Amino acid sequence: MRLYSYLGKCNVSGVRIRQAREAAKLSQEALAAKLQLLGLEISQKSISRIETGERVVPDYEIKFFAKALRVSPIWLLDEEEK
Repeated sequence: MRLYSYLGKCNVSGVRIRQAREAAKLSQEALAAKLQLLGLEISQKSISRIETGERVVPDYEIKFFAKALRVSPIWLLDEEEK
């Protein structure tokens, strides 16, 4: 399977995930723990790779991130204002 990048990144949600995580005053490890309690097996390293755009975020994971961070899935997929 070929992975495409957009502006050099594998996802558009990483920046928003980081913003929401920092606004909630959560570490990457704490977010990983929250996501695991919701049923998504993910590590701190994976969250780091998502936030830097090195890892693809499947659509089903967006729902978990939105719930854990108490934001809209649409907001996570919206590009940051320029």
